[in-house]
Formats: sequence, structure tokens, C-alpha cells
Amino acid sequence: MKKRVISAIVMLVICVPLFLAGGNVFSLAVGFLGVLSLKELLDLKKSHHKIPSALVLFSALALVSVIFYEYQGSVVSYGISHRLLIVILGGYLLPTLFLSKKEYDTSDAFYLFGVVIFLGLCFHSLIIIRAKNIYLLGYLLLVAIVTDVFAYCIGSLIGKHKLALDISPNKTIEGLVSGLICSGVICSSYYYLFVDKKNILLLFLLSVFLSFVGQLGDLVFSKIKRENGIKDFSKLIPGHGGILDRLDSVLFILLVYFVFMKIL
Repeated sequence: MKKRVISAIVMLVICVPLFLAGGNVFSLAVGFLGVLSLKELLDLKKSHHKIPSALVLFSALALVSVIFYEYQGSVVSYGISHRLLIVILGGYLLPTLFLSKKEYDTSDAFYLFGVVIFLGLCFHSLIIIRAKNIYLLGYLLLVAIVTDVFAYCIGSLIGKHKLALDISPNKTIEGLVSGLICSGVICSSYYYLFVDKKNILLLFLLSVFLSFVGQLGDLVFSKIKRENGIKDFSKLIPGHGGILDRLDSVLFILLVYFVFMKIL
């Protein structure tokens, strides 16, 4: 517990100034987190063959190109070019014609493509939302934090019905519902006070929906860990695991909110 608390304090000391600074400093930090997250997924040996070094490098470059697509200071693009996606896909598929199946095959190619596009879009969305409104990004992070805290605390106290026993034995239906309700109340209030005074019922429903998405994201990443026989994605953060162990629900919340961002 002591190690976990110390790590949390260190993360706050590093992340809060970057969050407040925004601009190029924040964006570069996001890109760095994206590359670390990519490494964690490439280290999942049961999900793919050992990836050739050239394709590891290509993956890092492809990820960065998606994260910083048309980035110009505080101005970023709201979409990703089809041309860029085709180039990345081609870069993964062509080597399958020249390497043996034991070295690299099409399943590896599509795994890498999916990982790069997923992470790229997530971290690209993070940069866009921060550039749009710091309080809006604070809202999305708050949804994840409130959901995690109340789902864990209340689920631990009164939880009796398991949510997904084979994936995450400690999660309960009571915890899920508690996270939804608390997120709806707390986060909708935050949005109304600091982001925009929209219809409070709409904000409550949005917060509940994003909370549900975040818990689904948590389960998806727990499923990935189960399939690969690991407890954490890495040991980068003592007591907390890896980058993806901390950002699992946040990434899904960012992606889904990004879909609705232009109409909210």
C-alpha cells in the first residue's frame, strides 16, 4: 500500500503540471504515453509472434503519425486520413509475403494494425479534447475516477453478485450500478458548473453512459490480461502496473465521447 501511495503522489506531481500546461508539452507527453502503451501490447507474447525489430519501429512511427495527425500547436485535425490508414495497413501486410509464417504472419499484421489504430485514435482524441477545453478533459477524467472509486468502495462493502467472474472476480453488479449513479450525479454537476450549462438530465444520462463505457473498457483490458496470463501490463508504475492498467477505462471514454463531441 505504501508503494502504491508513493507512486500515486509521483504521478500527480508529474501529470498535473503537464495537464495544466497543455500545448506542445502536453502533446509530447501524450505521444510518449502512447509509445509506452504500444510497448505494453507488443509485449503480450500470447497475442502474436515475436515481432521483427523493423516492424516494431514501423509500429512506433505509425502510432506517432496517427496521434499527431495534422498537429499544429493547439490546432489538431478531427479525423484521420484514409491515405494514412492505407499506408499503415500496407506496411503491415506486405512483409507477410516475404517473411516465413513462423516469423510473421497476417494475424500479426492485423493485430499490429488494430493496436496502432486503437491507441492512435485514443491518444489523438486526448490531444484534441485538451486543446478544445481543459475543463472538458477534466470532466472525462473525473468520470473514470469517480466510477472506479465508487464502484470499488461500494462494491467491496455491499457487492454480492459477480459481474464477470471469469474476467475480473472482484467486480460486482452492485459496484457497477454504484459507479453509474455516483458518476451521473457528481460528473453531471461538474459539467454543468465548469464546462457548459446544458440540460442537467442530458448531462446525467451522458455521465452514466460514459461511466458504463469506462467499466466496459476496464473489462476489455482485464480480458486481454486474462488471455495472456498476466496480472498487469507492465511494472512501470510500482503498485499500479503499467500505463494501460491506469488508462484502461479512460481510453474507451475518450473514444466514445469523441464520437459525440461535435453535437454536444
